[in-house]
Amino acid sequence: MNAQAATAQLGVQQLQDLEPTLEEFEAAVVAGLSATQKTLPCKFFYDAAGSVLFDRICKLPEYYLTRTELRILDEQAPAIAALLGPQASLVEFGAGSASKVGLILSRLEQPFSYVPVDISRKHLLAGAAGVARAFPGLRIAPVCADYTQNFALPAAASAAPGALGGFFPGSTIGNFTHPEAAVFLARTREILGPGAVMIVGVDLQKEERVLNAAYDDAAGVTAEFNLNLLRRINRELGGNFRIGEFEHAARWNEAEGRVEMHLVSRGAQSVRIGNARFEFQAGESIHTENSYKYSIASFQALASDAGYVPAACWTDERQLFSVHALRVP
Repeated sequence: MNAQAATAQLGVQQLQDLEPTLEEFEAAVVAGLSATQKTLPCKFFYDAAGSVLFDRICKLPEYYLTRTELRILDEQAPAIAALLGPQASLVEFGAGSASKVGLILSRLEQPFSYVPVDISRKHLLAGAAGVARAFPGLRIAPVCADYTQNFALPAAASAAPGALGGFFPGSTIGNFTHPEAAVFLARTREILGPGAVMIVGVDLQKEERVLNAAYDDAAGVTAEFNLNLLRRINRELGGNFRIGEFEHAARWNEAEGRVEMHLVSRGAQSVRIGNARFEFQAGESIHTENSYKYSIASFQALASDAGYVPAACWTDERQLFSVHALRVP
């Protein structure tokens, strides 16, 4: 029995499959590696292996983000449920293993449906099945898509008698540049529609040592997560990256207010992907991810520019992390 058939037995509705094609993956990789500062899109981290590695990262002692956000969500779930109201539908952008959404679903009054959206089909279906087991009878309609692009909401969400809610945890908003974040938020506002409430997890500015440790853990899991992107290119696109010739690096960029992840070439080398060839000098890097850090005021200003009205903000006692409620007017 395949994953989709198994989830159907649990009440998960038909998968809407908009997963990027191999051709789209290859085009993005070639374009990124052709730039002066070589880059790879971080959305392609999340194949099956990458998704599992990210779940491991979330449990690391250095990675304060997940446990802090979970604590805030647990404490504030009643307030979030009150904002959404009865018979609401919840759309989770970048659902992954759907490990946080249960805190909100469990407090909602007669939730109507849950729509997880994720780029990794296997991880998406596994997460949807877990939610289905935890909430029997809840309508679940997964969408396999790049959530930064437009997609149509399934009927399970658009037919909800109550409010429509969005959920974007994990400070994934930090992966976007500020202009990209504004565009993404504006797109979610359009997808969700008037009266909707968007819940967003946002990491806050803090000491450099805490940030560097979170993105370069002692166990090397984040390094494996970063390097897995090269393994995926080799496997799916026929690349010939020698994984041992690259090393993970996490750097705090004070001027930009972000942590950067790079894969640094240990020496001069040449890499082939299909008909394309790329030359690397010793010390040259591939920039794979940004993680911007915000103040509460700067994020609320960004949300306002994207057309949202900030409705609430909750933080932990150490001001490490924040969860924002934004309303579509």
